[in-house]
Amino acid sequence: MTTIVASARADLLRVRKWSATWVIGAAWLVLMVLFGYVFNYVAYRSGSGSFATEGVVGEALLRSVLPANVPQTITAGTPMFGGALMMVLGAMVAASGYGWGSWKTILTQGPSRFAVAVGSLLSLTAVVAVTVLASVVMALGISTSLALVEGVDVVLPSAADLGQGVGIAFLVLLMWALFGYLLGTLLRGPALAVGLGLVWSLVVENLLRGVGSLLGWVETLTTVLPGTAAGSLVGSLGASGGPEGAPGVLTALSGTHALVTVLAYVVLLPLLAVLVIRRRDLA
Repeated sequence: MTTIVASARADLLRVRKWSATWVIGAAWLVLMVLFGYVFNYVAYRSGSGSFATEGVVGEALLRSVLPANVPQTITAGTPMFGGALMMVLGAMVAASGYGWGSWKTILTQGPSRFAVAVGSLLSLTAVVAVTVLASVVMALGISTSLALVEGVDVVLPSAADLGQGVGIAFLVLLMWALFGYLLGTLLRGPALAVGLGLVWSLVVENLLRGVGSLLGWVETLTTVLPGTAAGSLVGSLGASGGPEGAPGVLTALSGTHALVTVLAYVVLLPLLAVLVIRRRDLA
């Protein structure tokens, strides 16, 4: 356990020193603010729609930027934008250890592969958790400010609703980060892992869901895909999907089914990554 904690602290130091980590986190926050607040509020004040708000009435636009809607705001972008960014981060955390030779250097000093791998996964989990907490703080700050500007009552979300939103956002982002970590471990190179991961999450799954309406077995397959589970889990919280909602948000699965599937990925993906690291030659 001491070795695992030391490995986690060391890897967390490595990750937080990367400018890429801060850029990815900042990119997610910017996207959340733009799609969750800026576009909706500008459309509300101007009385005109945009590609992101077309067909939404003014009162609904105002409600979407108020504090009570924070759980939906912080989760709406996680199945696609946030997930893709966290997947990139996970692939970089795993694959850079092979590209820079740091895995070989560390493991030849004595720590077990299991401890180093678990420590690295724990550091990645910590980064995802900090990202979610930063999202909550920023969303609460912006929504409260907008409520004061508009002169409406500041009604905060209940602790249960906020906790549910934070939990869903954390699970979805963590699942995609672990997906990227496994790809980086298998491919040993960040460029290929990031490229394949983005193609899968942004293109392949959407195509499969489209084909699923024509082929029954493909539709059955899509019910266990990570993107379908993540989108359905977010959709169960009330975030809207479809042409006029957040991309990637679905209602294909029930909330319970989606939660179980996401949890299964959160457990299986790191187990597979640790197994590969333990059994494979580092050369």
